[in-house]
Amino acid sequence: MISTITIAKDNRGSNMNIKLLFDSTAINHKFKTGWGFSCLINNHILFDTGANGEALLNNFHLMSIDLSDIDKIIISHEHYDHTGGLWKILENKKNLDIYICPNFNQVFKNKIKKLGSNPIDSQPFQEIDKNIFTTGEIKSFYKGNFTPEQSLVLKTHKGLIIITGCAHPGIITIINKVKEKFPHDNVYLVLGGFHLTGKSKKEIETIIKKFKSLKVQKVAPLHCSGELAKELFKQNYGNNFIQLRVGDYMCLNSS
Repeated sequence: MISTITIAKDNRGSNMNIKLLFDSTAINHKFKTGWGFSCLINNHILFDTGANGEALLNNFHLMSIDLSDIDKIIISHEHYDHTGGLWKILENKKNLDIYICPNFNQVFKNKIKKLGSNPIDSQPFQEIDKNIFTTGEIKSFYKGNFTPEQSLVLKTHKGLIIITGCAHPGIITIINKVKEKFPHDNVYLVLGGFHLTGKSKKEIETIIKKFKSLKVQKVAPLHCSGELAKELFKQNYGNNFIQLRVGDYMCLNSS
């Protein structure tokens, strides 16, 4: 049974939703899990594709997601745990728009074209669908390697929802860039990988204080956020901490 979480309403008064498709924990054993991240927005926009295509398609089936409904895919960055499922999807559906960072590897871009879809270089805060924006490429380095990454921003009646893949540029850096672009909108929810695995308690507590100072109302740390960070965020955010597992369906409508 799919778990539904109701949190908000978008600024048109109509429903929006987020379905968690790939992460390390699930609502039951039928869902396939692993190291990586993927979620679906409004039933047709896929953000990242997890590490394994077969697992992703299995989870599609369990959540009654029709591959034919998907028309856009956003890839946060090139690491396998966010791109691994892409190729299975592109083998089964052609002519998809794939939003990528301009500095992704040319081999990656060519493979998308070879499989019959359209790589699109994301522009800063480009609106890719009604009230859904990509941050565009934010430069960062991971283990000494240049790692361009983008995140998504959803504008809702309650405020902004920021969805991150791995937050290699730094989760606070991402939030600040979003707030610079949307200075009059509060940040309602930050969801996704916060890249805090291996950070000390003191480092994580400092980041939580920055979340509070930036007036982030709710948090849903996933993937590479790390168990310690999840626990500390839960302690600090209480009822505003949202625990998500693969199979969870966030319904952003009025309650």
